[in-house]
Amino acid sequence: MVEVSTPVKWLLRVLAIGYVFLLVAWPVSTIVREAFADGLGTFVEIFSDEQAVNALTLTVQVAVQAVLINLVFGVGISLLLVRYEFPGKRVLSALVDLPMAVSPVVVGLSLLLVYNGRDGWFGEHLEKWGVQIIFSGTGMIMATCFVALPLVIREVVPVLTEIGDDQEQAARSLGANARQTFLRITLPSIKWAVVYGVVLSLARSLGEFGAVKIVSGNVANQTQTATLLVEKQYQSFDQAGAYAVSFILAFVSVLCIVVVSILRPKEHSK
Repeated sequence: MVEVSTPVKWLLRVLAIGYVFLLVAWPVSTIVREAFADGLGTFVEIFSDEQAVNALTLTVQVAVQAVLINLVFGVGISLLLVRYEFPGKRVLSALVDLPMAVSPVVVGLSLLLVYNGRDGWFGEHLEKWGVQIIFSGTGMIMATCFVALPLVIREVVPVLTEIGDDQEQAARSLGANARQTFLRITLPSIKWAVVYGVVLSLARSLGEFGAVKIVSGNVANQTQTATLLVEKQYQSFDQAGAYAVSFILAFVSVLCIVVVSILRPKEHSK
């Protein structure tokens, strides 16, 4: 290990703290300051505005449904990647990281091209069966699921790899079936990774903008989420309202992460 002198250590610390402050703390503190510039009056107006309430409610509904879907498929894909060998495993692992590399706007456009009722590959056929994907809650949930999927998987996979499968094999040798082994052995071992992945997925889902904007249509009181409302308010020069809604979204996300970090046992927080 290379020894670093004390002045260099302090310089590196100052640079790191300064970088985080300029990139994260300062912008966030600005939103907080502007949101409370008029006291609680702006928030009272937000929760009295039907359009804002509907946008916040829709955001929560879409985020929760997307998180539940990602929870089921995220844990399943994690088990598949860690516990099994199969052709195309590396391809699947790479595809899991795709949402982290592709712009959400591209995701939304891709869904539009595939499921749009007029020109999409499957949209016209689905609409004949009464299923509408684009410009509906279904498309918004799909877009949100796509952008948040890796967050559950990348939390669970390292833990599954670390604990190994010795206990699972022992349970099966004693007569436990797959369901019993998962519920009694695997799930308790990965529960905090699952919880943290769900929280991160929820935070990501609440703040999703690009993909949802493409597939939602941004119709007030119907398909307008809170992030889309922020854009509308800001463009309408209602900056106080935009800051207030932004603060609510950020506060809920940060609160979830803080609560889980506090409740998470120390041995699981490494």
